Amino acid sequence: MLFRQIEYFQAIIETGNFYQAAEKCNVSQSAISQQIKKLEQELGIKLLDRHNRTFSLTPAGEHFYRKSLILVSDIEQIKRETKRIADNDHATLRIGYYKGYHGNELSEAVAEFSSKYPTVEVSIIVGSHEELYKALENDKVDLVLSDQRRAFSDLYNNEILSESRMYIEIFNHNPLSRLEMVEIAELKNTPCILVINSAGQREEQSYYEDIVGIKGDYLFADSIQEARLKIITGQGYMPVDVIGNQTWFDSTIDRIPLVRNGEPVRKTYCAFWRKDNSGYYIEDFAEMLKKIF
Repeated sequence: MLFRQIEYFQAIIETGNFYQAAEKCNVSQSAISQQIKKLEQELGIKLLDRHNRTFSLTPAGEHFYRKSLILVSDIEQIKRETKRIADNDHATLRIGYYKGYHGNELSEAVAEFSSKYPTVEVSIIVGSHEELYKALENDKVDLVLSDQRRAFSDLYNNEILSESRMYIEIFNHNPLSRLEMVEIAELKNTPCILVINSAGQREEQSYYEDIVGIKGDYLFADSIQEARLKIITGQGYMPVDVIGNQTWFDSTIDRIPLVRNGEPVRKTYCAFWRKDNSGYYIEDFAEMLKKIF
């Protein structure tokens, strides 16, 4: 059994027809059809039931497809591990990101980077703004994705990625959920819920009180899930940063734009890395991140 035959078979299932599978694999339609027939002959079973221009998986074909995905995943992992062993430098890219960031851009950039540099290990930590700043200072991470809270330093590369707009997530039974936008001052009697560990609580609360301007009581949660459980039990609201036009749907929680004197509350998101630690991998990852943002 050839690995290429398995690749062709997976392409047929994933594209839904032989023609698109052939295009995906850069072979002719007749070649891909012949290889699937050879695969079935070697196995001695039918993988596909053909119906004119369409097909369906036989039970055996469905089983083979599932197992082949596991096999290919294992082979890819073996290739990555083997290349890393051969790479005497054991290159690692260490990334930190702000706990209040909930977008998909970082994961997309990591996926693109890992595809381009499969031998480079990517390690990721999450923390408060201050924790990430100290991690950069102490060479614990190579690059940080966070909102800007300090004046830019000449010791760092400060790559502006995007501007976010702040919303609040609030229980849809709360009367405030019926507003098209909410002024910061209108939230003074409703507790603000922040997702942060105990070590960073004072720092995060000070930022939202003194810089954003949110006054009143504060509650804390260790995770988004915990924060949203507090929201739907009526304990308060959570401020969130939204970058771009994210689609939001939740049957119990509404998102409402937060404004200050009628103007949107915004943050600037950046990638930060030290100039004395500005290697090729770091700069290329920052470029990927900027492009995706």
